[in-house]
Amino acid sequence: MARRALITGITGQDGSYLAEDLLDQGYDVWGLVRGQANPRVSRVRKLLQDVQLVRGDLLDQGSLISAVERVQPDEVYNLGAISFVPMSWEQAELTAEVTGMGVLRMLEAIRVCSGITASRSSGSGQIRFYQASSSEMFGQVRETPQNERTPFHPRSPYGVAKAYGHFLTQNYRESYGMFAVSGILFNHESPRRGAEFVTRKVTLGVARIKLGLASELRLGNLEARRDWGYAGDYVKAMRLMLHAETPEDYVIGTGHTQSVRELVAAAFEAAGLDWEQYVVGDQALHRPAEVDLLCADPKKARVQLGWEPTVAFEELVAMMVESDLRLLSAGIDLEQDSSWP
Repeated sequence: MARRALITGITGQDGSYLAEDLLDQGYDVWGLVRGQANPRVSRVRKLLQDVQLVRGDLLDQGSLISAVERVQPDEVYNLGAISFVPMSWEQAELTAEVTGMGVLRMLEAIRVCSGITASRSSGSGQIRFYQASSSEMFGQVRETPQNERTPFHPRSPYGVAKAYGHFLTQNYRESYGMFAVSGILFNHESPRRGAEFVTRKVTLGVARIKLGLASELRLGNLEARRDWGYAGDYVKAMRLMLHAETPEDYVIGTGHTQSVRELVAAAFEAAGLDWEQYVVGDQALHRPAEVDLLCADPKKARVQLGWEPTVAFEELVAMMVESDLRLLSAGIDLEQDSSWP
């Protein structure tokens, strides 16, 4: 009998790639959506025709219990979040409720549906839970590179909410014996990345300039450094974590960093343009509290899970630029249109 997975955040970049990966592995895949009126549901149905949808909301405990009872999953992947870091300052309470408290509600839904109590652990046949933690939890880093033992110092409401969810996952594992793990994923991108994120903002901007649809690209801090990888690689690590013999947390990243300036240069080079002729600095786009350097130490995942990234940084950036050039040439502006490529 096929294993059954329930994915929150199915309408996002990671949710779509994870669903494809699990379908390739022979899973029955279900996606949690807030309602059939959700404008992103249509793109899920178009790209992921074999995924079944169930209604539920990370803000509503009862709906999550109902969803888990209906789907009867073997695995739950909690990817749902308010994930755009700058928005977390503008909507800090909503970020805390969805990105932080949403983890608690999903863990509780699994616990209740499994009949788990503090005196009765889940044992064999339990629902396995994956929590999407984030490198933003490290924030003002204490050491470089960052591994599973590096202390957290989040620098945004988003990072704080992710840290809350991370520790809750750890607590439910230790308190109830649940197979609950967190993947501390560093920045991972793709042609399906939202247009508001800096990588996609850059590649869309480059494509628009190349096609004569724009004359400049306005950006904030060009010196911030990130560990960027390909989302399609990273979702495989999620699955491997839930297939491990014991529940443990893992850092997932490439172990290499590039600055936003290097990202910009690579994107313009992929389009045959000189970035210095088009990029304009904008102080208003800087974060209130910047995270200057994030770099993963993925040794544990490499040794214990056998996971390795396969797409290099320059290859990833070129992939995104080429995709955006195709989409804009076809008359689809993803700054206005929510469709996936």
